[in-house]
Amino acid sequence: MAVLPGALDALRERAGVLLFERVAGPDGPRNRDAIHNTPGPRWFPPDSPVRRVHGDSAMFVGGLSALLLQSLHPVAMAAVSAHSGFRGDPWGRLQRTSTFLATTTYGTAEDAQSACERVKGVHARIRGVTDEGVPYRASDPHLLEWVHVAETESFLRAHQRFGSQPLTESECSRYVAETARIAEALGVISPPRSTQALRARLEEYRAELRCTPQARETTRYLLLRPPIPVLALPFYAALAANAVAVLPRWATDELGLPRWGPGERWVLMPAGRAATGLIGWAMRGLEDAKRPD
Repeated sequence: MAVLPGALDALRERAGVLLFERVAGPDGPRNRDAIHNTPGPRWFPPDSPVRRVHGDSAMFVGGLSALLLQSLHPVAMAAVSAHSGFRGDPWGRLQRTSTFLATTTYGTAEDAQSACERVKGVHARIRGVTDEGVPYRASDPHLLEWVHVAETESFLRAHQRFGSQPLTESECSRYVAETARIAEALGVISPPRSTQALRARLEEYRAELRCTPQARETTRYLLLRPPIPVLALPFYAALAANAVAVLPRWATDELGLPRWGPGERWVLMPAGRAATGLIGWAMRGLEDAKRPD
């Protein structure tokens, strides 16, 4: 009987390693060490809501939900489709995004600012014209704010539903204010700094949003054709279904995605909690294995 706990610990650690490799990439261990162990001041203190949200496995739901919501802006979606490479290299894009979030959330202030400057440098080179003839540039503060607002809203919604430690009302506004620090470093002008301001800003964007063919293709890709191993599909299905469920209803209506009604509470949410809980369990096992006895 003593063998079972040891075998379970080994399985847990292995699952954590595989998941971390997928999300953080081959440079993940080196980046993690630099982010967490480099001395120096940070943008956010250890007890900050942004650290709690961005370090929780609910981000797997929030990240998918953010991509679905962001796809509704035709100009932003045109830029993503033409320049991001998320279909040709989806794991690479995920790894770059996760490293950026980790650096700005937990890294030194100097490294966080450098990460934002690198992203701004990439944005400065991205420009083009939509299929409808609308010119765009990725450094446009208005488009940058849309991406920021959609991410912040989605991350917060997912955390409040699936996070291991949901935020209080005041902590939610603190989270929005903290993410504004990152948004400003990326070039957003006067990002929202409270949940009330966040929801109001999201509402202001609604007149610009619609489901384009690119948005529909992105939705099908994320929900029906994800580039993941077959064995992981049941877990991904639980995450993806809940990513849809945490979207505002107007967004799912625009994307033509179904809602489950009461089934969301009694079927989807338990499945989502199980999936995010399993991810959290695996990742905690990876961290436990790194602590000295």
